[in-house]
Amino acid sequence: MKKFIVGNWKMNLTQAAARELIHALHANGVRSTEQVAVVICPPFTVLQALREHTGELIALGAQNCHAAEKGAYTGEISAQMLTDVGCTYVIVGHSERRRDQHESDHQIGRKAHRALTSGLRPIICVGESLEERQQGITRTVITSQLNGIIDAASEEVVASSIIAYEPVWAIGTGLAASTDQAQEVHHDIRLHLESRGMPSPVPILYGGSVTSVHASMLFDCPDVDGALVGGASLNAVEFAAIVHAANEAWS
Repeated sequence: MKKFIVGNWKMNLTQAAARELIHALHANGVRSTEQVAVVICPPFTVLQALREHTGELIALGAQNCHAAEKGAYTGEISAQMLTDVGCTYVIVGHSERRRDQHESDHQIGRKAHRALTSGLRPIICVGESLEERQQGITRTVITSQLNGIIDAASEEVVASSIIAYEPVWAIGTGLAASTDQAQEVHHDIRLHLESRGMPSPVPILYGGSVTSVHASMLFDCPDVDGALVGGASLNAVEFAAIVHAANEAWS
């Protein structure tokens, strides 16, 4: 199964800074291989500017899309618009959008369905808060999220997607789940997807303050298929180290 390293640039970088970073990534040997696909997800405003610098070596993704094909949705971006500027992936349901835009599992499932039918591979995010982990209900929370997304999108759509496990308490905090914690949740996700009739293994990425310091240990976990990288993806040397660790783990 193909592994994935996905860089989520979030709300950062102008066009000039984005071009500078992509050139630095190329200079540091960041590229997709037979074993590991590298994807970057910049802000909408720089997608067109980076189109000529991505492709087979580094795939282009977006950070969100709307569930509708088109229409009166001021400020939104459709999946077709993303494919038109060269995107092949899109993140849906990131915890920051769940928190700030109050996105529901049903909405996320509809977005994943629209993305896939428009030619984009969805990267579907799930994860628990610190309070939920402390209460010991991580498995219940994530199973509920997955069920809501699958019911809205269909088993077939989710089977063709990528899942990203984001412990919400670790995002942007500098904290990270231990390898045992990550492996446990990834294994639970895999078992649940199998119970919902996924016909083949779905890649499951870890996302939560991923850095080069612990990337190799994460990639040794049997149910971790890559990483969704936030802040570290804005540093060419750091992101390159994560990509190289992935290639070493799965060469």
